[in-house]
Amino acid sequence: MDSKELIDIFYFLEDTFIGDYIRSSTWLFPVIESFHLIGLGILGGSVILMDFKLMKLIFRNTSNIYILEQTKNFFIVGLSLLIITGVPLFLSEAVKCYYSRAFWIKIISLVMGVLFVYFVRNPLIVKKEGTILILIGFVSFSIWTVVAASGRWIGFS
Repeated sequence: MDSKELIDIFYFLEDTFIGDYIRSSTWLFPVIESFHLIGLGILGGSVILMDFKLMKLIFRNTSNIYILEQTKNFFIVGLSLLIITGVPLFLSEAVKCYYSRAFWIKIISLVMGVLFVYFVRNPLIVKKEGTILILIGFVSFSIWTVVAASGRWIGFS
């Protein structure tokens, strides 16, 4: 896809009813952003608990599978809330996002993080024990740190 076609899509998305409505409202963007941050807290909490457990920083006497079972629904709720609130936030400033390197880093690392959790981290937690899980926890935590940091940086770009 040509970058001219892509920017045209971003202009179209920004000009949708939702994008216009959020941009024209004084309070709607901050309210949606507040719920977006709550979703980040829920997802981030579940990621931190599981990844720190894998890195043997917390819950040393609790099984990995038990912590996974306790955190997986919070991960889903947090991710769902982030997506549900992230789309309208994006629509309100799609063109700004197009030109923001932080936005592209966030989206790429978000996809990487979700894929890593579901196709690498969680399956290995069920099948493996040992030192490899420390590395898996570190990689997962690193990816999600990039998601959060780049998402925060969008506001400064």
